Amino acid sequence: MTHSQHVDLIKNGINTKGGVWADFGSGDGAFTLALRDLAGENVRIYSVDKDSSRLYQQKQNFDRQFQQTDIQYMHLDFRKNLDLPKLDGILMANSLHYVQEQVQFLQQIKKYLKKDGKLLIVEYSTDAPNYWLPYPLSFTTFVHLTEEAGFHQPTQVGKVASSWLDEMYAAEAKK
Repeated sequence: MTHSQHVDLIKNGINTKGGVWADFGSGDGAFTLALRDLAGENVRIYSVDKDSSRLYQQKQNFDRQFQQTDIQYMHLDFRKNLDLPKLDGILMANSLHYVQEQVQFLQQIKKYLKKDGKLLIVEYSTDAPNYWLPYPLSFTTFVHLTEEAGFHQPTQVGKVASSWLDEMYAAEAKK
């Protein structure tokens, strides 16, 4: 996917400028860059990934595209307790499918969000596990999981055809 395709997929889930966001499982930053593009220059981002080489690549990407970004790179496993301020949003692009106990995890990360904060995810539209997607979640499953975890108004905000597993979707749920 290109940067503009990443932006298009999540743009309906980021409808305000600025704020404080975290990207859990940010990797090399494809969707972190899209978040920055959409939220603008006044956003503060906490980019969390356990792979230091991918965070290094992400930093290089930000240095090329958005040099003046307020971003903190956190070389940590997002499934562990994190020292974060209250967030306007949490982005999880292709990372929630690595969490086995998803309801428990979603309940845990709600504490990071402000009262009106949101969870924004990108996932493949499947519930069939495989080597790369050990705990996949279709949008229907996302709705059930978020409601069980105490989130509200789960909504699909985008979708795109994928050469791998037919389709990807973006969805949000509010605290």
